[in-house]
Amino acid sequence: MVRLGGETLGCVMEPTPHEPHEGPLGVRLNWLRAAVLGANDGIVSTAGLVVGVAGATTDRSTLLTAGLAGLLAGSMSMAVGEYVSVSTQRDSEKAALAVERRELRDQPEAELDELTGLLAARGLSPEVAREAAEQLTERDALRAHARVELGIDPDELTNPWHAAAASFLAFTVGALLPLLAMVLPPASARLWVTVLSVLAALTLTGWWSARLGAAPARPAMVRVVGGGAVAMAVTYTAGSLLGAAGV
Repeated sequence: MVRLGGETLGCVMEPTPHEPHEGPLGVRLNWLRAAVLGANDGIVSTAGLVVGVAGATTDRSTLLTAGLAGLLAGSMSMAVGEYVSVSTQRDSEKAALAVERRELRDQPEAELDELTGLLAARGLSPEVAREAAEQLTERDALRAHARVELGIDPDELTNPWHAAAASFLAFTVGALLPLLAMVLPPASARLWVTVLSVLAALTLTGWWSARLGAAPARPAMVRVVGGGAVAMAVTYTAGSLLGAAGV
């Protein structure tokens, strides 16, 4: 946010709360979305696995072994994938900041003109954009260019370890539901308990993901629940056929 002559220019550095944006709130929302999606992946993949195995056998120890193997494999895969992805993003952010730092050192006037143009492109008059660019540059030139030009906060770079841990935990929490629903009830009820528990959990994650994205809840819930139901139906059918064939 920039103040000029007592007037607040919120449009320069601070978007409205209903728009996608960077900064602490945007970062928290992104992490929360990632956690919801990770939990959803854990629910669907583990449910598909244990329901598929249940189609072939009712042995509790086999179901537990398969479910735990799927939980560990899935959570580790999510963690490693997120770590690699976020590490690449962080490296790109650092490289962009290094380039910006060098340009500010070697050609400060050109960078000031560039910042002025960027602010003017956001709707400020040329005079106000120039004054805002000068004030922002005087305060912290690198931060100003990073935020306005690159959309990066130098103090809020993505952390690959945090991303990996969040993905691991979210997937694990989601995967525990179908696993426990499959191995705890008696054999006669475990399939339906698992299916109903999974569909209820997917309804919740679909609703919450839509809420976080300020999107209509019903289509998101239908997509998530429908996808989970299809996954369980396919794996159960495959497991039943394999079990009947004695594979």
